[in-house]
Amino acid sequence: MLKKVIDNFRMAHEREDVSTIHEAVERGVTFKGTNLWILIFAIFIASIGLNVNSTATIIGAMLVSPLMGPIIGMGYSLATYDFVLFRRSLSNFTFASITALITSAVYFLITPLNEAHSELLARTSPTIYDVLIALLGGLAGVVAITSRNKGNVIPGVAIATALMPPLCTAGYGLGTLQWDFFGGAIYLFTINVVFIGLATMLTTRLVKIPVLRQIDERHKKLANQSVMIIVLLTLIPSVYFGYLMVLKDHFLRTANQFIRNETYLEGDYLLKSDVDVRNKEINLVYAGKPIAEIDKKKVTDRIRKYPIEGVRVNITQAFSIRDLEKQSLFAEQQQPEIRRLQKELTLALQRFDSLAMAHDDSHEILSELRVFYPQVTSCSSSLAHTADSDSTVEIRSLRVVIVNAKKGTLKEADQLKINSWLDARYPGDSIELFIKEE
Repeated sequence: MLKKVIDNFRMAHEREDVSTIHEAVERGVTFKGTNLWILIFAIFIASIGLNVNSTATIIGAMLVSPLMGPIIGMGYSLATYDFVLFRRSLSNFTFASITALITSAVYFLITPLNEAHSELLARTSPTIYDVLIALLGGLAGVVAITSRNKGNVIPGVAIATALMPPLCTAGYGLGTLQWDFFGGAIYLFTINVVFIGLATMLTTRLVKIPVLRQIDERHKKLANQSVMIIVLLTLIPSVYFGYLMVLKDHFLRTANQFIRNETYLEGDYLLKSDVDVRNKEINLVYAGKPIAEIDKKKVTDRIRKYPIEGVRVNITQAFSIRDLEKQSLFAEQQQPEIRRLQKELTLALQRFDSLAMAHDDSHEILSELRVFYPQVTSCSSSLAHTADSDSTVEIRSLRVVIVNAKKGTLKEADQLKINSWLDARYPGDSIELFIKEE
């Protein structure tokens, strides 16, 4: 029974012919013509996806990208000690990466959208978990390449290992001169490359692909040592960043547990809570009755029951019931004054309306004008007041008269006569006459 279970895990009976595997790897290493243009298009697609924060677009770019070919070629060539193929793979990979980086930087240099969305920010803080993803994704990809039953593994591996987004994020950092984006993204890209290559190397040896070129033991040992040094140099920072991420997650979970369980204050309501991981602070904003210092201390002391050190709890009173009562009392005290002012305003408006009516003699002007000018059809008259900027000058009355007449029936001499007549009729007012023709 155990033997049957173990046999299910064997891959030897499904292994592709060695020459077929070698040819497939060599084809993927080549980066010119079609492969190069596909890479450039994929970089543009991924850059646009990152720019507009579209996950679907980014996934599409990862499916299109042929960037895994040279990486698998490097791992495969190191496993088989084919240093000629390794140099070709490394050369093509370097050329492809620089091309992709320049393409992405040019896009982000010319695009009007420069805000860093979540898809960009997610590629700037790699951890040990990204190492595991790259390693496991690489293992799956190489197992598929060396097997006759390839299925649809390669597209899934391209998505899981995510080579394109960090390279485009590095281009964003380069194009916008934001070196923290560039550094974080290049490190994530390096993790993916190194551990996909390592997975390829391990799987190639696991399925016992024969060594095509015989070399001495000294070169073999040097190659293996170089791989181990590169792996360790890539791995150590990711372990540290992963440790920091675990601490951050622990702080957030513990702080939120404290907020849920220990922040109740009788007569007050917790309006807002905020956890500042970087400064190790928990900020609480309350509304309700005034909070005494002793009650604040009770809340801040409760944090000691939780396994987080050096955290500070800040309590702020947004507003209290006493403040609302004071404001309500003040508003109530102002009501008589408000009612008095409203009454005065009503009386003033009434006086203004009566004065306006008293000065409205449009009908009289119209009847007198039509005796001499029957072509006048209508008339309006209103009294206004003007004051100069010099406060010592007396306010003057201004009468505005608008006369409507049939088109072409009032000559310029007629207008002068009407104006003289109005000056005589209203000797104390300045006259503004407007003739409108219908």
